[in-house]
Amino acid sequence: MAAKNRNDGSEAEREIVATRVFDAPRELVFEAFTDPVHISNWWGPNGFTTTTYKKDVRPGGQWLFTMHGPDGTDYPNRVRYTEVKAPELLAYDHDAGEERPDFQPFKVWITFENEGRKTRVTLRLLAATRERRDEMAKFGAVEGAHQTLARLDLHLSRKEGSAVSKVAGNPKTEPFVISRVFDAPRELVFKAFTDPEHMKHWWGPKGFKVLASEMDLRPGGMYHYGLQTPDGATMWGRFIYQEIAAPELIVLVSSFSDAKGGITRHPMSPGWPLEMLSRFSFEEAGDGKTKLTISWAPINESDDELATFEKGRPSMMQGWSGTFEQLEAYLARIQKR
Repeated sequence: MAAKNRNDGSEAEREIVATRVFDAPRELVFEAFTDPVHISNWWGPNGFTTTTYKKDVRPGGQWLFTMHGPDGTDYPNRVRYTEVKAPELLAYDHDAGEERPDFQPFKVWITFENEGRKTRVTLRLLAATRERRDEMAKFGAVEGAHQTLARLDLHLSRKEGSAVSKVAGNPKTEPFVISRVFDAPRELVFKAFTDPEHMKHWWGPKGFKVLASEMDLRPGGMYHYGLQTPDGATMWGRFIYQEIAAPELIVLVSSFSDAKGGITRHPMSPGWPLEMLSRFSFEEAGDGKTKLTISWAPINESDDELATFEKGRPSMMQGWSGTFEQLEAYLARIQKR
């Protein structure tokens, strides 16, 4: 027997795993992965589109498709299914066919689990070696997997006719979507977004401090806030509320602002859209937890603003992730009182 390569690693060291719970029945979620029309509308990280040429979902069948990157680069792909158990499991080998002989293949398992009326999808990628797994992660495979599932969430929401369409109504782009499950009841998480005294303690990117927090919580009302950046500078922002449905939903238009509540340009990115339509949804996630999903897209934007928005997706992920960390810490602190 040949000696095991020291870079091969255990399966845990060679895998990338992404999980997401979808507010849709398992049969529909499974269909989204197996129907060529469905999957071509959402597959891939943010900014990518997909063209499907063949999709034969059965053991031994193939899915042939090309992913088109934001810069126009084409990436041919080939999937060969090894196991199909509807609506519970898809397993396949992923390579790039003859067009990309240097592509290093990997294995994939996708499981679909009922969680009441919702569906938990777990996507597991297994590289041949630990080194190859690390290369994939460095190239963005981990973030890409989570973004792909987020795009599926949006696709399913549109399919089900949910209020996401209010934010997804921009025909030029897909909204930036991010979710987090907080270990706190929904009423408390909702209150953290609708009480200016709460907002003072956590709102803003990580490391920012709230200097002012005034809120008129009603459709047409405004939340006006000031932030101090880590280097001591001051910046202002505002929300104009459009819809409030406690404790489930907040829809608003967010903008950068000044001390008087006017609308201004991003102080560090003048090309950023002046107005962003934002949807904050709050879902009970069981065991006293809450899933918060934020959808964010420009409105009334110019072509240059839209281009800035598309380029800014990585920074949006970083900024919202930091904000979620501050909210998570604040919720844990106040629940101990």
